[in-house]
Amino acid sequence: MATLRERQLNALKQMLNLNEPITKAVATEPTWKVLVYDRVGQDIISPLISIKELRELGVTLHVQLHSDRDPIPEVPAVYFCAPSEENLGRICQDLDNGVYDQYHLNFISPITRQKLEDLAASAIQSNSVMSIHKIYDQYLNFICLEDDLFIMKHQKSDSLSYYAINKGDTKDTEMEAIMDDIVESLFSVFVTLGNVPIIRSSKGNAAEMVAKKLDKKLRENLWDARNNLFHGNAGQSGAFSFTRPMLILLDRNIDMATPLHHTWTYQALAHDVLDLSLNRAVVPESSGPALPDQKIKTRTCDLDSKDPLWTEHKCSPFPTVAEAIQEDLEKYRSSEAEVKILKSSMGLDADSDLALSMVSDNTQRLTSAVNSLPQLMEKKRLIDMHTTIATAILNAIKSRRLDSFFELEEKIMSKSGVESKSVMDLIVDSSAGTAEDKMRLFIIYYMCSGQLTEDEYKKFESALIAANCDVKPMAYIKRWKSFTKMSSHYEGGGTKTVSMFSKLVSQGSSFVMEGVKNLVVKKHKLPVSRTVEAALGATGNDTDLTWLDPRTARTDAAARSRSTRQAPPSDAIVFVIGGGSYIEYHNLIELVKQQASSGAPRKLIYGATTLPNASQFLKQLSLLGEEI
Repeated sequence: MATLRERQLNALKQMLNLNEPITKAVATEPTWKVLVYDRVGQDIISPLISIKELRELGVTLHVQLHSDRDPIPEVPAVYFCAPSEENLGRICQDLDNGVYDQYHLNFISPITRQKLEDLAASAIQSNSVMSIHKIYDQYLNFICLEDDLFIMKHQKSDSLSYYAINKGDTKDTEMEAIMDDIVESLFSVFVTLGNVPIIRSSKGNAAEMVAKKLDKKLRENLWDARNNLFHGNAGQSGAFSFTRPMLILLDRNIDMATPLHHTWTYQALAHDVLDLSLNRAVVPESSGPALPDQKIKTRTCDLDSKDPLWTEHKCSPFPTVAEAIQEDLEKYRSSEAEVKILKSSMGLDADSDLALSMVSDNTQRLTSAVNSLPQLMEKKRLIDMHTTIATAILNAIKSRRLDSFFELEEKIMSKSGVESKSVMDLIVDSSAGTAEDKMRLFIIYYMCSGQLTEDEYKKFESALIAANCDVKPMAYIKRWKSFTKMSSHYEGGGTKTVSMFSKLVSQGSSFVMEGVKNLVVKKHKLPVSRTVEAALGATGNDTDLTWLDPRTARTDAAARSRSTRQAPPSDAIVFVIGGGSYIEYHNLIELVKQQASSGAPRKLIYGATTLPNASQFLKQLSLLGEEI
């Protein structure tokens, strides 16, 4: 069955084929066209389709909607943008100027009737009605980063951040607009999947507001016989199995420690210490400090599902990744050596009669070697890329002693009885971490440990100020803890230290790992994973979650009564309002693997309004602290 990513990609490909089904003939002879998108459309397309693939789909030119564009006659233009006033104004301007001969307008989310009428009036006024060939509502208002990971926004994501949802001066109208944006995006996800979910949500927060609004929107669409987007889709053509999926809506307040937690897995580390967004990492190539007038050279690395090492090891502990890169490098060198030996054995590096006589005998071997060269070159490119990324991560681990922060935080969050002295020692150590690292450590200790006395709190505050930390997040977390029942600790978590990279060091690895702990993370379940496991349990005995079913009677009790008589859903979409985390995503992947090994395989998708790294999340807490 198709994944969410595959279904969104197929919808985009059909859009680029002028909304005609893609056949084999089309695949070989595409219609050439211009792609015009806004920032939102670019963010949706970017993680899914490369520039090379756009060319193969017949896109000769891709341009920003609001850029200066020259007229291009006799070529259809495919527009992919949000139906905002600003975008529609520019489309009307293009129609008036006759920039293209054919316009195929695709709106990321549905255009309102009023805006459609305004667009029609403008087309009539500019005498360009015949140039508009098609107008489509695409319902693609979300960004798919992985087969099982999506977010709502990248550009202007501050409007959906934890800060925007929780700040004190948010007006009711602003909150309604935020909730409507989230519902619009989730509705697009389920239209793309072709299935109507059972909705569960945490109570008394933004998640419950979204659940009720989404339930209402799904009901209205199901009852609209003429415009029902799910007609005939349930079960057969949906991306899930025969049972309907469960949407589990959670609020970020369920676990505030995890987004700040130092991590040890490859993808999460890249997100934490490098500039990773939309599956693209910007990596500094030089490890030393730059001179005052010198710019640090960076390299942009695309990380996607076509990269076997990334696919296999994005959730792996960093030391395992370093070993995998080293093993791939050795395999590449071995293959390269085989080609050189073949060339030498054939005498191709010398002109001789013997060499010519051997060519016919070794033609098959030579053909095989030549055919393998493109794969070898691609393998070398990926090895070089991952070496660059891993080296940059390793430099950050060493310079900031991230292994020490990670190990101590794991012990704190797994309730291993960490003494305040250990936390204080790391905070006052000038050689350990940045000011942000120390603030993250303290917040996790404060949230997950027992009540600190006022004197202890003041001592930590003084130490953090002395370490040049911004202490404003402390004010917000102190108030947050007084209102919240904190339960974000691991079940059986923690770490253990094993022999330090002995395999790598003995093989003369390009990664000098000395002085870094080789930490192996023990299996654990984060609060989000525990909530998901309870919600998908056979009994459904989790009273903390509301229960809504858009296909049944309106009452929560009736929906629950009917649904509990059926088999529990085996598929789920987990959506966190207020920002997600790669650590949570990896933890859910681990949960799915455990379920599969117990004979109950599940399809699980993780989504969030935004995906801030720890530094960005800490800044949001600082802004909230300013208000107190």
